Amino acid sequence: MDTVKYSLVVPVYRNEGSIAELVAALGRLSRALDGALEAVLVVDGSPDRSHDLLRELLPVSGLDTQLLLLSRNFGSFAAIRAGLAAARGEHFAVMAADLQEPESLIVEFFRVLDAGTADVVLGVRTGRADPLGSRLASRLFWGAYRRMVQPEVPPGGVDVFGCNRAFRNQLLALDEAHSSLVGQVIWLGFRRAHVPYERLPRRHGRSAWSLGRRLRYLSDSLFSFSDLPIRALTWAGVMGLLLSFALGIVVLVAKLTGHIEIPGYAATVLSILFFASLNSFGLGIIGGYTWRAYDNVKRRPLAIVMSSERFGPSGAGS
Repeated sequence: MDTVKYSLVVPVYRNEGSIAELVAALGRLSRALDGALEAVLVVDGSPDRSHDLLRELLPVSGLDTQLLLLSRNFGSFAAIRAGLAAARGEHFAVMAADLQEPESLIVEFFRVLDAGTADVVLGVRTGRADPLGSRLASRLFWGAYRRMVQPEVPPGGVDVFGCNRAFRNQLLALDEAHSSLVGQVIWLGFRRAHVPYERLPRRHGRSAWSLGRRLRYLSDSLFSFSDLPIRALTWAGVMGLLLSFALGIVVLVAKLTGHIEIPGYAATVLSILFFASLNSFGLGIIGGYTWRAYDNVKRRPLAIVMSSERFGPSGAGS
């Protein structure tokens, strides 16, 4: 397969309103990179006209592009992985289709990778032009992520990154389901660099990053990269044993002094309630790990590319 110098992966979902601006931004990036850019746009089962608009605009843009259409909505992380797998570059970067990352950030990613001082470059937010509620939710989410999952993640979290081919290949080798792409990027290690930037305001549509998606992402990350739930359950078991021991002494003293009229009633009820709750909690955690192991054993693909087209100087086809 022929290669290019730079590949930019853009997952697309409900971005119909920003498609024209996205293609224009890709043109500016290509010129800033002396035409050595390949753009890989992955439409993640978007229900709007995003794919149709891209099919209209890309062939006449003069850009070297690939357009992938997934058979359904698999999620942005799966779409990014599909784009990275199809990309032909020596260096890779990821950009959101909502254009909230400045174009200069992508250029800086490739500059750092060209210098050979890092294998992976993380975009670190120093500020964000989002509503107050969104900023607070993001701060709480990434604060919990850093405390419970991976302390190495930057305080503002990671939305976009760049990497070289060696890192890309190792990242794609981690094909487990119900995982976190950001978690995998951090877990892999390699030489890492940070590029600060300020997130731009969203000009079209609404973010699909809902509270439910955040909680599901945090849950997947926690079970995939941390043994905190198991350690918490272990300590809960230790505390339960200590409490039961203390309760046993109290009940024994009360029994010897004649303060319990119905022998064994209080101790039985309290013990049943406590250990039944602890048992249910433990089964829930173990079930979380078991489900993930079962889902990985099935070895289903994380994304399915339904169609693939190329446009631009290197040729067109499907």
